[in-house]
Amino acid sequence: MELKTARLTVLIDPAKKKAFEALCDRQDVTPSQVVRRLIRDYLNHHGVTFVPSGVKQEEEADEKS
Repeated sequence: MELKTARLTVLIDPAKKKAFEALCDRQDVTPSQVVRRLIRDYLNHHGVTFVPSGVKQEEEADEKS
């Protein structure tokens, strides 16, 4: 699970934003959840690997237990 977050500012057309938020609401997800999933899928699609923030700390804590 990712522990740290960073802000990403995206400029989009207001009508597109409204439609996106409405769709997210109908699907009971937040716009942030959808954007995080899109980014994760995009990275995977292009073979980019990364270690989510907080993973290393969690593994070290498990090893010490």
